[in-house]
Amino acid sequence: MSETNPLPFRMRPRSLDEFVGQTHLLGEGKPLRRAIEDDRIGSMLFWGPPGCGKTTLAHVIAKQTGSDFVFFSAVLSGVKEVRGVVEQAGKRQKFDGGRTILFVDEIHRFNKAQQDAFLPHVERGTLTLIGATTENPSFEVNNALLSRVSVYMLHALSDEELVGVLRTALSDPERGLGALSLEASDEVLTLIAAMSNGDARRALTVVESAASMLAQQTSGARTITPELVRDIVQRKTELYDKSGEEHFNLISALHKSLRGSDPDAALYWLYRMLEGGEDPLYLARRMVRFASEDIGLADPRALTIALAAKDAYHFLGSPEGELALAEAVVYMAAAPKSNAIYRAEGAVKKAIRENPSLPVPLWIRNAVTGLMKKFGYGRGYLYPHDHSDGLVDQEYMPERLAGSRYYVPGESGLEERIKARLEEWRQIKAELKAQNIKDNENNTS
Repeated sequence: MSETNPLPFRMRPRSLDEFVGQTHLLGEGKPLRRAIEDDRIGSMLFWGPPGCGKTTLAHVIAKQTGSDFVFFSAVLSGVKEVRGVVEQAGKRQKFDGGRTILFVDEIHRFNKAQQDAFLPHVERGTLTLIGATTENPSFEVNNALLSRVSVYMLHALSDEELVGVLRTALSDPERGLGALSLEASDEVLTLIAAMSNGDARRALTVVESAASMLAQQTSGARTITPELVRDIVQRKTELYDKSGEEHFNLISALHKSLRGSDPDAALYWLYRMLEGGEDPLYLARRMVRFASEDIGLADPRALTIALAAKDAYHFLGSPEGELALAEAVVYMAAAPKSNAIYRAEGAVKKAIRENPSLPVPLWIRNAVTGLMKKFGYGRGYLYPHDHSDGLVDQEYMPERLAGSRYYVPGESGLEERIKARLEEWRQIKAELKAQNIKDNENNTS
């Protein structure tokens, strides 16, 4: 295999034993693994997120069963090409009894009529169809085709599984990067895994990029650092135009005067800007932002008043409408302050960056089709209105973030009452959890 091939391609597992993840399907004794090992496979559909191994598993199946493998992209190919594949599959089946596996990547991109083209050939067994999709097949795949294939749900790889994949790539001298003698701590590999969202292809690409940069070093240890990883995966950010310094000095003064609960200073800076020709609606927008960022639920009326001031100015214009802006400024300067919502926003965005797109727990998904119900959607959901006080012992966070708290109410204004209420609810839920644990122990004893 050429070293010019991308690392994810070179490191593709060659057998079931090398395959990482999907133990619910491929663990010892699992039906799919037994079917592959016994060469009893039928047409199937792999449903799962990018980089979880759908294409790789199809390759492994073809190799393990001695089948001819034909890759087919629904993005690049059409029904015309299907006819050619079917013709060749029929000839092979007739002359040597060989099986052809037609792997259709992103099968959901075919419309329902195009998917119908596979039906007679799957029905007759001319070929074995393996489709791959990142979309819910209940909505994207023809019901007639669904009834003729087995659907397998593949999961994103865990951080531990991804770290194992990366360790193998770093140590393999033939297919991987072992010849480069790269160093990477468990912390760094875990960081890459967390940023890769369960996608082995993405994780390996990050490591390959780091290796490419470090290979240019002429001396010293080739160590993959957290800083290098973040530099590789960072998102492009737009630069803020800092021209017109006095404009930004004045808006900063207004904002800080509001935050510091000084209505006189806030009025002064407001009118300095208005008299200087600032767009009043820009100031109105800044106050709407301030109401959420610096007051929040300590006084929810601040947001209403800020929006009302914006509408009043828009209706009246200058100079009459400017008084409504002044009224909003004084109200917000005198209001109790809390940045709990702002801090919660920052904390939750950080959690999402570090753990992007964690799957929604099955018990709080809606099972709108029979297939979704089969895979456990909605199973175990507790309807709060059916329980005392509307409180139940149920986790609504993804498993990895269970127990996380982002909104921490302050002690000012309405938030003091919100804080007390949330603490009371948490205590009740903790008692419900303890009781459920006790009941389960009694039932199993």
